[in-house]
Amino acid sequence: MRIRTTSTAARCLVTLGAATALALGGAALPASAAPATPATATTAAHADPRALAAVTSLATERLALADKVAAAKYGTDAPIDDPAREQQILDDVAKRSADLGIDPAFAQSVFRDQIEANKVVQRGLYARWDAHPEQRPTERPDLATEVRPQLDRITTQLLDALRAVAPVRTSPACGPLLTAAALHDAHARGFDVLHLKGLARALPSVCAS
Repeated sequence: MRIRTTSTAARCLVTLGAATALALGGAALPASAAPATPATATTAAHADPRALAAVTSLATERLALADKVAAAKYGTDAPIDDPAREQQILDDVAKRSADLGIDPAFAQSVFRDQIEANKVVQRGLYARWDAHPEQRPTERPDLATEVRPQLDRITTQLLDALRAVAPVRTSPACGPLLTAAALHDAHARGFDVLHLKGLARALPSVCAS
C-alpha cells in the first residue's frame, strides 16, 4: 500500500527535519544543516549509516502497516490500545534481545516507541474516516493471518538491526544520520503528514545522544 504524497507532506518533510529532527530525543540536525566540526566529522566517518538506515527502513515499513491494523479494527469492538498485547510484545522483545546481547531496556524502549507510533497513525486514520466516510477502507484485513506475521518478521529484523546500531548509538553522528535516513525512507514511501508524525514518534529511543 503506497501512501500518497501531498505538497503539504513534502513541505512537512523539510520542516520536520529542520525544526524537530524527527523528535529524536533532542538529536542534532542533519549534517547538512548543522555546522561541521573536526570531532563530529571524525565520528560520522566511523559511524556506519547502513545500521541506522536498516532501523529506519524497518520502522517505516512497520508504520505503514498501521493502515492495515486500523482498517482491521475500525468499526469493531477491537480497541486501539491493547495493554495486554503490548506487554506481551515487550516481554518477548526483552527476552530475545537479551539472547542477542542487546540491552533489553534499550530494545524495549525502541519497540515501545514503535507501538505508540502505530497508535498515532491509527487514531489519525480513525479521525479522518469519521470526518470523511468516503475515505473509509472497503476491505478489512485479517490481523491474525495477514498483519501480525508481517509484524513478527519486522520484529526479528529490527532486533538484528538494533544489535548493529548499539556500537554507534552514543555517537554524536547518530542523530543526524538517523534523521537523514528517516527522511529518505519517509519520502520513498510517500508518507503524508500523519505518517510523518507517526515516524517522529517511532524513533526517539534509537540514539542515546
